Amino acid sequence: MRLKTWLLYPLLGLLLLAGLLLWGALAVLHTTPSRALAELDRRSPQELIRYADAALLEHEELHALLRPLLLLAQRRVERPTGSIPLPNLGKGHRWVEATPGLPDERPPATLPVKTAAELRQALLQARAGDVIELAPGRYRFEQGLKLGGPGSGLAPIRVRAAQPKATQIEMNTAEGFLVDQPYWVFEDLRVRGVCASDRDCEHAFHIVAGADFFELRNSWLENFNAHLKINGVDGRWPDHGLISRNTLSNEHPRQTARSVTPVDLVGANFWRISDNLVRNFVKGEGDKVSYGIFVKGGGEGAKIERNLVVCSPNEISRPGVRVGISFGGGGSDPGFCRDKGCERYEHSAGLAANNIVAHCNDVGLDVNHARHILLAHNTLVNTAGMGLRGEGSQAQLYGNLYEGKLLIKNDGKARAEMEQPMKAAEVFGSADNFRMDWRVAPERIPSLPAVPLDFCGRKRPSGTYPGAQEAMAACTDN
Repeated sequence: MRLKTWLLYPLLGLLLLAGLLLWGALAVLHTTPSRALAELDRRSPQELIRYADAALLEHEELHALLRPLLLLAQRRVERPTGSIPLPNLGKGHRWVEATPGLPDERPPATLPVKTAAELRQALLQARAGDVIELAPGRYRFEQGLKLGGPGSGLAPIRVRAAQPKATQIEMNTAEGFLVDQPYWVFEDLRVRGVCASDRDCEHAFHIVAGADFFELRNSWLENFNAHLKINGVDGRWPDHGLISRNTLSNEHPRQTARSVTPVDLVGANFWRISDNLVRNFVKGEGDKVSYGIFVKGGGEGAKIERNLVVCSPNEISRPGVRVGISFGGGGSDPGFCRDKGCERYEHSAGLAANNIVAHCNDVGLDVNHARHILLAHNTLVNTAGMGLRGEGSQAQLYGNLYEGKLLIKNDGKARAEMEQPMKAAEVFGSADNFRMDWRVAPERIPSLPAVPLDFCGRKRPSGTYPGAQEAMAACTDN
């Protein structure tokens, strides 16, 4: 149908005005149309909008004219999520009370504690095979907690709450548990940061040096900058860790210039990070760049699988930059690297598979100066897509179902197979609200031996769907 004349002229006028404003902006910002077009190919719309808004701040009149257009464009590429609580799709902690009359399948407690002082002492006294069990109550600490001796492969030391729903550990200190011994298992715990200033509550757990085979399971960590900090000390690195079925969250943006990354892993090898819910990691000060999960520092072999990562459950366009999962993060200080100052790579032989990453105003999956990375069967909703950057970045991409773009900088090398860009509203029932039932299911693709299961832990058939989920609906919610 042809546009009526009275509609055509105003439309042409608006287009002309937009063109003139754009040319004016290019001139003021000292760039050319050809360079601007090149930037369009290398950068996401989200990044370009942020860049343009920041660059125009020096030119008040032009900024006042263009800002409404920038905000309009931003709302189109960063969809607001509203105020409805988002379901957790079966990820994160799941506390189930013991059924009366049935035996507890967990090992019996050997060191029961009822007070904060008793817990501090038990951590120092525990020996291989001990089970420290917290009675219901509140345990508040003004100083960090240290461990005594190591567990063993056959007899780890366990720390747990008898009734997780009725037990809370409160940390008014920079770091809670300093874990420097191997074979310690923490499970069924709730740990909250309660510092008056966000910059004072850094880590719920700081895992360092010889803390090999650390495990954190079925726990809820809330209100920290980097809930789990993993790094080496004096040439020793905590390898072979497990972070599984935990909720890592914050109640508000973190007002700090320090690193805001719920899983902050530097230099450690062969960690498994699976079935966690990681959400609301907004950095309010400093560079305002935050990550949900990153592994960097010259380590290798991380497996990041079946996690639900939600950068901003609401207000996706608040100031700052939020990335979902990253191999390389923002790079490492050479002094913290495991091997030769990270000259060869930030991480190698890493896997990110079957994750759902949503509501990030930057990329959902990021590879920065990392190599031999496999990104497979991930679903990205309301993000800028996937990015390779940093010298020598190398990744294989297979069967990802994603909104946004594949952004390659610094001559990164990506081998992409069976990739499926999408518009989430056309594929899912209501992806922004995590109703992940198929509206129109994509075509099936050959399954990948390295990814035998889906987001819910279901076995993938030989012909499987791209993205994180195999079935026609998402997993059972908690």
